[in-house]
Amino acid sequence: MSQSTTIRVLIADDHAIFRQGLATIISRDPDMMVIAQAENGEQAINLFREHQPDVTLMDLRMPQVEGVAAITAIRATSKSARIIVLTTYDSDEDIYRGLQAGAKGYLLKETEPDELLNAIRIVHRGQQYIPPDVGAKLVQRMSNPELSERELAVLHSMAQGMSNADIAAALSIGEGTVKSHVNRILNKLDVSDRTQAVIVAVKRGIVSL
Repeated sequence: MSQSTTIRVLIADDHAIFRQGLATIISRDPDMMVIAQAENGEQAINLFREHQPDVTLMDLRMPQVEGVAAITAIRATSKSARIIVLTTYDSDEDIYRGLQAGAKGYLLKETEPDELLNAIRIVHRGQQYIPPDVGAKLVQRMSNPELSERELAVLHSMAQGMSNADIAAALSIGEGTVKSHVNRILNKLDVSDRTQAVIVAVKRGIVSL
């Protein structure tokens, strides 16, 4: 590839050693070059605007602005942005949120270098790159009933060990309303009690402990 058609890559990850490792792998490919590196989501947004990379590799868990918010912000100003999530997290909720925000690919950090480079080329061509195991989890997530914002707030409180009375006080709603939300949460998560609900929510990446 000539300089004008080289794939220009932005790396966004808060771990310097991992960023450098990625940069080394990408730079060894004669068709690609790393044009900038961001250590948090806010930097990723600013560096994207400054450099307009062809492909961006975005971690999900970063300080200041997390990955999904950074993807959303970039896509709001650049609909054609080609972003690949590169993360250690493979819960169905993380996958769903990343792709819903506008990412074109989703890779785990354990991905082999050849697969990473191949994904960059595919996304650069305007196609999606979603490995089969990630796709299977996405399909599972798409088939699950959506929790409302209020139900998510109640679920987060449940994960903190709060009682219905505590949740009612914290959210300024009636205890009976909390009980109704809890029942709907149990139904949507297909579980029979609060403990199971929290376990499933953590496993799926809906809440973290």
